[in-house]
Amino acid sequence: MKKLLLWFLAFVITVAAAYYQRKTGPTYPKRITVAVNDSTYELRLVRSLGLDERPEVKLKIEDTTVKALLWYKRFNTSDEYSSTPFSYKVYPVHSFIMNRIFKITEEKGLFAEVPQQPAAGKLQYYIEITDLKGTRTLMKDTPVVIRFKGGVPGQVLTPHILIMFLAMLFSTASGLLALAGIPSYKKYAIWTLVLLTIGGMILGPVVQKFAFGAFWTGVPFGWDLTDNKTLIAFIFWILAVLMNLKKDRPVYTIVAALILLFVYSVPHSMFGSELDYSSGQVIQGIILVFFLRKKKNS
Repeated sequence: MKKLLLWFLAFVITVAAAYYQRKTGPTYPKRITVAVNDSTYELRLVRSLGLDERPEVKLKIEDTTVKALLWYKRFNTSDEYSSTPFSYKVYPVHSFIMNRIFKITEEKGLFAEVPQQPAAGKLQYYIEITDLKGTRTLMKDTPVVIRFKGGVPGQVLTPHILIMFLAMLFSTASGLLALAGIPSYKKYAIWTLVLLTIGGMILGPVVQKFAFGAFWTGVPFGWDLTDNKTLIAFIFWILAVLMNLKKDRPVYTIVAALILLFVYSVPHSMFGSELDYSSGQVIQGIILVFFLRKKKNS
């Protein structure tokens, strides 16, 4: 019974960490609330676009009397803002799950097209909305940033996500079992290392290659946070397994589990791959942008 409760706790912790990561990640939609013509709308402003997706910003507003304008420019450049109007559109939804289960057959709202960027390229944007009460500006002081990425096949992305979730689950369970002094923690530690190897060190780079054109942009080739945090967790889990082969040393497993929990909670894609428009090179987020600018000014 005690072991079952620890596994249940591990599952709750893993789901909570995954939820936190999803809500805080810089590429998940930015949620804002806006009142238009006395109606309140929950808007999800896009912050990530695949090169196989329509390059559009959507406002889920079905009031056709509303007018809106999108202002955009390339991220981290001295470009002037350009504008494009939103127009009301209706798109069919071709998805068995959405059609049959959720009964959704179309998506409607205001859509504004943006120029598609190369993989790792970024655009920043803000919005002007005009209703019966006048014109308001949204997000001008804190523009929303879209990062473009190559399409990742579902047969690669789905196993990567699933296996990484299982790795986190087994890691947390191993740490809790080790903390409780239950010997089976060593068996699940080995499974954690296997899952982390497959999901993080094999499938992870494949996903990165499809999305941004490089298998690995962490140490020693760069400072991509997603790659580096995976590498750190991988090293700690190798150490945890090795240190428990001939003798019980649960503290190593506990530390490795805490490291992976911390790593898993760090927002995904933070300090990720970014196209430097001045050089044409893909760099790693704001960290290398800072160093490159400092070098140019010296």
